[in-house]
Amino acid sequence: MRCMAAIGDIVLAYRDDQPAFFARIEDIRADNRPEWYHVKLLVLQVPVIEVVWILREAYINGAAFTMDGMPIRLEKIAGSGSQATQPPKTAGKSTAKADEGGTKVVPLFGRKKD
Repeated sequence: MRCMAAIGDIVLAYRDDQPAFFARIEDIRADNRPEWYHVKLLVLQVPVIEVVWILREAYINGAAFTMDGMPIRLEKIAGSGSQATQPPKTAGKSTAKADEGGTKVVPLFGRKKD
């Protein structure tokens, strides 16, 4: 079985085998029933919304299920999660500056072209 999607992962939700929306997994908590979980999703749309779905582990890992008779499936997006938040290492001159916490701040506007 594939690795269970985790908090912070980005998933693509399919509705009737068509991509419907992206969401970030905000929380996964055990339900009262064995092998079921409350999965809080932050749906990445405008405006963003939070939903909680009660799912089995297999459904979190991509197995199809139905909701109101409509087939639904979640697919974990490769590269999402905690590893994806690491900044890429670049060679050469960097315009990034470290803030008080030691994290790098990269300016988006007003950057000088080399």
